[in-house]
Amino acid sequence: MRINELGKILPKEVIDVIGKRGIAELTPPQKLSVEYGLLDGKNFVVSAPTASGKTLIAEMAMLRSVLWDKKKAVYIAPMRALVSEKFSEFKEAYPFLKTAMSIGDLDSLDHWLENYDIIFVSTEKFDSLIRHGINWLDSIGCIVFDEIHMIDDSGRGPTLEILITKIRRICGGAQILALSATIGNAKELSEWLGAELVESDYRPIVLKKGIELNGTVFYSDDDEEKITGTSKIPEIRITEDTLNLNKQILVFYSTKRNAEAGAEKLSNAIAERLTEKEKAGLEELGTQILNVLSKPTAQCEKLAKLIKKGSAFHHSGLVNEQRHIVEEAFKNGLIKAICSTTTLGLGVNMPAHTVLVRDTTRYDEMEGSEKMSINIVTQLFGRAGRPKYDKEGRALLIAKSRPEAGDLYSRYMKAELEPVNSKLGILPVLRTHLLAFVATKFLTSEESITDFLKSTFYGHQYANSRELKRIASEVLEELQRWGFLDKSGSYYRATRIGERVSELYIDPLSAKWIIDTLPKANDDLSILFMACNTIEMRPYVKITDEAAEKFMQYEEMLQGMVNYEEGFSFYDPLRPFSTATMLSSWIAEKPEPDIVKDYSTTPGALFTKVTNADWLLYSAMELAKLQRISQTRLLEVRIRVRYGIRRELLDLIRLEQVGRVRARLMYSSGIKTVADLRKPGSDKIVTLLFGKEIAKRIMDQVKDA
Repeated sequence: MRINELGKILPKEVIDVIGKRGIAELTPPQKLSVEYGLLDGKNFVVSAPTASGKTLIAEMAMLRSVLWDKKKAVYIAPMRALVSEKFSEFKEAYPFLKTAMSIGDLDSLDHWLENYDIIFVSTEKFDSLIRHGINWLDSIGCIVFDEIHMIDDSGRGPTLEILITKIRRICGGAQILALSATIGNAKELSEWLGAELVESDYRPIVLKKGIELNGTVFYSDDDEEKITGTSKIPEIRITEDTLNLNKQILVFYSTKRNAEAGAEKLSNAIAERLTEKEKAGLEELGTQILNVLSKPTAQCEKLAKLIKKGSAFHHSGLVNEQRHIVEEAFKNGLIKAICSTTTLGLGVNMPAHTVLVRDTTRYDEMEGSEKMSINIVTQLFGRAGRPKYDKEGRALLIAKSRPEAGDLYSRYMKAELEPVNSKLGILPVLRTHLLAFVATKFLTSEESITDFLKSTFYGHQYANSRELKRIASEVLEELQRWGFLDKSGSYYRATRIGERVSELYIDPLSAKWIIDTLPKANDDLSILFMACNTIEMRPYVKITDEAAEKFMQYEEMLQGMVNYEEGFSFYDPLRPFSTATMLSSWIAEKPEPDIVKDYSTTPGALFTKVTNADWLLYSAMELAKLQRISQTRLLEVRIRVRYGIRRELLDLIRLEQVGRVRARLMYSSGIKTVADLRKPGSDKIVTLLFGKEIAKRIMDQVKDA
């Protein structure tokens, strides 16, 4: 089916844009979707490999909703990076439409979204918008859930499942599309959603899946291929072979440390093949990486060094700007190999000719060592083969012996995709959602909540009404005991503090801990511990000797803070306390490289902890208001956490263009307050410190004040 045949069922503007992108004919899953009623507003589950055209299926439905039905369209994905990528692609393709993205502040109604046609959001953000009472739900005509298989994820899955179930009730007329490359039970999922099912194994780039053993790749169709690389180390010789083909490679590892070590291994093999032009470009990129932070850490220096050799690592320990630099340089062909944890394979679109999954076993804090699922490996394999560049992609595993090769073949090459299963039946997971039901007056009785749970994927899969009633009853009783809900007859209502906890989007257990602790947190470290001893701050950093020593000094006070009988303290208070001491070092202006080293963490992880602590301290301030507790000290600590500064820099940090480093330089040069900038000669000091352009921006603020 050709695109120009869709003129009667698709707006002309859409056909024109698709045509300009060089797409003339629909792929098999796209054709099936149209034939089954995609453009008639039916719900759909589309299960098809990466690069098979699922995004265009969603695009057609969203644009028909906006341009012909005059209804909004909403795109929802679990990963912020994926939301951002799809938003950028869509905005570039359809500049004539009002397109918006919202993935940030979870305590905001974002009124401005009401004026946009197509809205890109993360799962948590859209859930939060509903909790805050957005008034444009009735104007939504199409909702796309990308990466629907994440319903199986114990972290993100429950919120996704609750959100879908809620949307089906409150946006009854909206078309729902669920997309994935890895659903073993797509029929069961489509039955739950009342959706048409499109299943396809079509892939525009042929995917050859094989196992490398001693320099030979064994493919599943009895085909063999000799590797041209000569190294004794498997990932190096596979990389050498890929470079001989003038192609790029993605190598996936189970840990950040392994990914960094892998990038080092590959760097020398790559460096000797680079052209002078490539070396110059990579040299510039390395300098950019070093300049992202005010003072480079050892990790920054390592990454910069490797990038100059054409290799890179990619994981959550990098800050966003560093990840973006690596991704763009790989897409442009400058970086030849990326060694990554699995997160890259599950997020943004980063195809390569060759994908090597080096580790198929990974460690989980709760489960210990475990084999990677066939679904995850299939997701990673899906990155093999670049549309427009490759006729085929190559996805490989490594075996050390023939028996291991046989085991890997049976487990990952021959096996069917695994079913996705609901993770909703876990009591703690439901606390935040049941509180939100009552707080927003969406559901206010145990009976209505139980009925709602029956309509979830969990209810569809397990259909145990008695168990669902028990779960709802236990959670509601707990929330009532904590003071977040009141009960009158058979109906519940949220208390004022319960409503605010729901709006703040923090776990009720964390909120209860903060509320109990607020009157007892009387210095910087105890305030930081209050923020860190929460679910939202997990995983905690390494326990250091310094933290253990301080913990002994604070133990008596901490026991006064923690109500052990109620169970509001987590398993080992020393771990969140160590995280609090790390943040204490941060607000004492300890250099980032030293903090990263002392706590065995990464710049990216430190940034995440700072961001999460900022949010929890904001939440603590909001809860303190309702408790009539002063927020002055909380506000001071929050600002210091946000900027990483000592108390004496609080005044200077108010200025734009002034962060922790510039504020300290000014303070050390005798400019200790904003008022000091008005003194004669201060402009010369600032110019000497930062140059004319930055100095002018700083001094203009004082002039205007």
